[in-house]
Amino acid sequence: MQKTPKTIDLALQGGASHGAFTWGVLDRLLEDGSLRFAGISGSSAGALNAAVLATGLARGGSQGARDALREFWHDVSRSGACFGAVPAAGFGASPLWPASSWTPAAFFGAWARSFSPYEFNPLDLNPLRDALRRHVDEAALRGTGPKLFVTATVVRTGQPRVFSGAALSIDALLASACLPHLFRAVTIDGEAYWDGAYSGNPALWPLIYETAEADLLLVKTQPMERAATPQTALAIADRASEIGFNAVLVAEMRAIAFVKRLLTEQRVERDRYKDLRLHLITDEAGLGALDAASKLDTSRSFLESLCRMGRAAAGRWLDEHRAAVGLRSSYDIEAGFLAPHTAPRSRKP
Repeated sequence: MQKTPKTIDLALQGGASHGAFTWGVLDRLLEDGSLRFAGISGSSAGALNAAVLATGLARGGSQGARDALREFWHDVSRSGACFGAVPAAGFGASPLWPASSWTPAAFFGAWARSFSPYEFNPLDLNPLRDALRRHVDEAALRGTGPKLFVTATVVRTGQPRVFSGAALSIDALLASACLPHLFRAVTIDGEAYWDGAYSGNPALWPLIYETAEADLLLVKTQPMERAATPQTALAIADRASEIGFNAVLVAEMRAIAFVKRLLTEQRVERDRYKDLRLHLITDEAGLGALDAASKLDTSRSFLESLCRMGRAAAGRWLDEHRAAVGLRSSYDIEAGFLAPHTAPRSRKP
């Protein structure tokens, strides 16, 4: 007899095409069927995955969600420029840009940083808009399925705005995934928005305050550490962006760790604070081996390889930690977000 699924909240990081890793994670969790999603918070590609997931669940349950995610990411691979990538044609190897050092994605990333999207994209073309219209049902986002929270960054103030309920729309998703060096700011009700990862990647506090669940599963696509020090202008800029996209998450995790410590020491009242049970699915080694320029790679083979990586990571988590849901955290916040980053690994005499 199949057991009743355990209920959990999801927090989905962004990462452009690396969001296909999250596709794989969600596909494996849906296939397993032992978890039910109460609330989902997402930024950038995490928000896109959340919206497509919600649409698929509304139309056809777990299998409908799996089908919807697969069809969306395959459509992204056909559209080619959803995350600012350019077709490989015309950007092959040459004496100036050999294939070993300049992929089409890397070339475009360097070129795009030299011009604003208001200069090189005067018609405000955005293939992601068309893809979302094909794969997202706005009514499903506001329906009776998982409660969705989509974060975008207010350009004027730098603060996050979390779209939920009636405010959820295709435009809100585009705002959450708007990388400003690739696309024009998305304007909603007179306010301009950029990518939500700048102010919450993803935002955890909506899940803390707006749902009753204590179990929170973070699907992480942005590596915390990279072994090599970047030395090219493009690599330096990309690593700086990666650090920035992780900074708000690190701050939220440290605040959660602080509250959990106070609860453990009985220094605050338990009925006033949610004692979160934290869980994490990622592949630091696999994702950390990919350079930042690969986030613009929307080739089907690359997206499917990320999906397989995500499925494998989710499978390992299910095998090792599924039983912890509803009982205890399976992830140590202090070990993951405090201890490893307080001192260098080694120091030469």
